[in-house]
Amino acid sequence: MNIDPAETFRQEAADLLDSLETVLLDLGQRPQDRDLVDAAFRALHTIKGSGAMFGFDRVAAFTHDFETAFDLIRKGRIDANRDIVTVSLSAKDYIRTLIEDPDSTDPIIGEAIVEELHRLVGDGGGRASEVAAPAVLAEPQEAAAVSGWRIEIAFEPDILRNGTNPLVLLDDLRALGPCRVEASLDAVPELDALDPVSCLITWVVELEASCAPAEIEDVFMFVRDEMKLVIAPLGSGEAAPEADTPVAAEPAMAPVAEVAAPAEKPAAEKVEFNRRAEDKTSTVRVQAERLDELMDRVGELVIAQARLSQLANTSHDLSIKAIAEEIERLASGLRDTTMGVRMVPMGSLFGRFRRLVHDLSRDLGKPVDFVTVGEETEMDKTMIERLADPLVHLIRNAIDHGIESADRRSQTSKSATGRIELSARYVGAQVLVTVQDDGAGLDTARIRAKAEEQGLLQPGANLSEHEIHQFLFHPGFSTAKTISALSGRGVGMDVVKRTIEAMRGSIDLTTVPGHGSSVTLRLPLTLAIIDGLLIRVGEGRYIIPLSAVEECIELTAADEARARGRSFLNVRGELVPFLRLRDLFEAEGQADPFQKVIITAIGDTRVGLVVDQIIGSHQTVIKSLSKLHSDVTMFSGATILGDGSAALILDVAQLITLGHGRAEGDRTPEAA
Repeated sequence: MNIDPAETFRQEAADLLDSLETVLLDLGQRPQDRDLVDAAFRALHTIKGSGAMFGFDRVAAFTHDFETAFDLIRKGRIDANRDIVTVSLSAKDYIRTLIEDPDSTDPIIGEAIVEELHRLVGDGGGRASEVAAPAVLAEPQEAAAVSGWRIEIAFEPDILRNGTNPLVLLDDLRALGPCRVEASLDAVPELDALDPVSCLITWVVELEASCAPAEIEDVFMFVRDEMKLVIAPLGSGEAAPEADTPVAAEPAMAPVAEVAAPAEKPAAEKVEFNRRAEDKTSTVRVQAERLDELMDRVGELVIAQARLSQLANTSHDLSIKAIAEEIERLASGLRDTTMGVRMVPMGSLFGRFRRLVHDLSRDLGKPVDFVTVGEETEMDKTMIERLADPLVHLIRNAIDHGIESADRRSQTSKSATGRIELSARYVGAQVLVTVQDDGAGLDTARIRAKAEEQGLLQPGANLSEHEIHQFLFHPGFSTAKTISALSGRGVGMDVVKRTIEAMRGSIDLTTVPGHGSSVTLRLPLTLAIIDGLLIRVGEGRYIIPLSAVEECIELTAADEARARGRSFLNVRGELVPFLRLRDLFEAEGQADPFQKVIITAIGDTRVGLVVDQIIGSHQTVIKSLSKLHSDVTMFSGATILGDGSAALILDVAQLITLGHGRAEGDRTPEAA
């Protein structure tokens, strides 16, 4: 398969731009952090160099000014500040558009961004050639004693394949001062044996500039693992080393041990940088579609393995049973490995919202600290992709509606800066993602009044605060007094609810008036393969996600008698509502004499599901229902059993809601 070099650049540039955004946001909070400045410079330098190599000339030209600005910050010519960070974030967005869709970009926007940068940089900028002039470099004492440097450069042969243009790096050396470049072709073979994409040329550069070796090293900061770099003082000029220092007659690319000067003469010492990490972890970029296809194949293997196990259980041949057990073990291991490949740290998602908070804080005039916890928590990549939009709505609502203005916060003895915390943690086989703010909390009276105004609630109806808060998830519901660019149209929280429920998740909403609100999303780890509990109701078989199962108990005659027709079960002193799935599914025939109750839970809410038989655990490959069944809310999907028949997967969240709704109708003072 032929790989488009331009597409490779786009993918790598996307990663660099994501990293650059994170660095810039950190720099806005820690403007004196030299490591952050260096990281921003390196990212811009790489984008500029690689862009020029792959024909993205507009990208290279636009990025050049910002690279220059961060070079000035590195050298102490100007200070980093929030204004520079803000315009750099705008530049990052413009660079991304130039790379992904250059035809849609307006050059006037780019010119305005550069103009704003020049205004902020002021006289510290100047021309690019002036920036690199040796006269303004802050040199250590020993560097000032030499008139220049002799630099030996040898790249690994694959350097061109990896997207590096050596000529660009030589140009960067030339920017440090006058230099003489000599190329060696000794390693280049005859034409018929030449590989045109292998770099076999080496260079010796005599640089006439009294700069520090670190500045020379910075030129090659992105390719140090793929080259050999030797730096030694130039053996001529007014500040040349002493005559007995053996630097002038050294052979090109000689080993350090053969050319190093005595330790008592550090000015003439040769320094070599060859930093290939022995234990560096290698990674491979794989298209997401291939991972999805692999997961589909593993799913089919799991189904086939279940059929084999079922056949083996009916066979008396021990060798068949042994093979079936071995295949089951291998399929289970392959399933876990494949799912592990698809698992992505939540940090990759959380990082996207830092920019959102930064921009909203600026636009609304509300200073906000954004804190993330549990970035190492992993979820299936498909889950993370679907989770992005709901979190955008929740964070936007938290800042727009939850966090008060600085003046109002000061009146209530709060810090002028609000706080948004985004966290993720494991709870059993679920991931809990929470958005918490320290704002004013929910105004229950206002929500109730709005619900009555829209005809969603009868005036005077007796509802708990929790039930009133659920109106926030109703389509078209909004408590905003005015419509703005951010809120007021009633679109947002209903989208959150629909998306989370489609992911077989649920939402918990809590609030403390005057102290803030918390929205917790309870989600399964994956939407591909889950561990399920296979049950029978009448003649039908169904799957309950094992992550939602707390315990299984028997529904005895005494339990039936105590219920006295009401849908409650006493489980160790706690009343738990239950649903008879036979009645719900209108199953034919008589119920089994010893029915079982599966206690399911989402958060603190519990409901029992009465079934005829618990068959056992089952590796469940989830298949989506067709659009014709989109209105069937009790089922979230289907799976194929070992005998080839289908089993529906129960949507526990919907059943729990239904169970509690029916329980409210059955509840009496005696039952309560």
